[in-house]
Amino acid sequence: MDFCTADLCDKYDEKINVVAPIFKSFGGVSSFSGRIATCKLLDNNKKLIELLKSDGKERVCVVDVEAKFIAVVGDNLMALAKKNNWKGIIVNGYVRDTKITKNIEVGLLALGVCPKKAQAENFGELGCTLKFGGVKFFQDNYIYVDNDGVIVSKEPLYL
Repeated sequence: MDFCTADLCDKYDEKINVVAPIFKSFGGVSSFSGRIATCKLLDNNKKLIELLKSDGKERVCVVDVEAKFIAVVGDNLMALAKKNNWKGIIVNGYVRDTKITKNIEVGLLALGVCPKKAQAENFGELGCTLKFGGVKFFQDNYIYVDNDGVIVSKEPLYL
């Protein structure tokens, strides 16, 4: 689906929430959209690995690690996301291996980079409500990302 977040905002102003411009792009695509799958992490990325091993069904994984300065996504998880049909990953935290991730055709937004990886312990939660960037992210809502920004809606949006 072709879309422009600015046009979606114009058409659906009362139905969308705009995420604060806190993210940088580190993926192979800069424009992506889909249903949201949420993941809350605590100093690790095991639940995220579990989620990305499942069929993404063209969804976007929204991850909250509370901006902790550890990388929860790198080249291996991006390759896993591509293999399993995920459209993108948005991380309220940090990523690494960006020389490689920018060549994988999956969207990746994060606060920045950190070379230290997360531990693979099993602390986290899937399908929960997240809040960062001034917006709440609910499981199965919709997200749209392009160079102009990130918007979230309860229902799919069409131009």
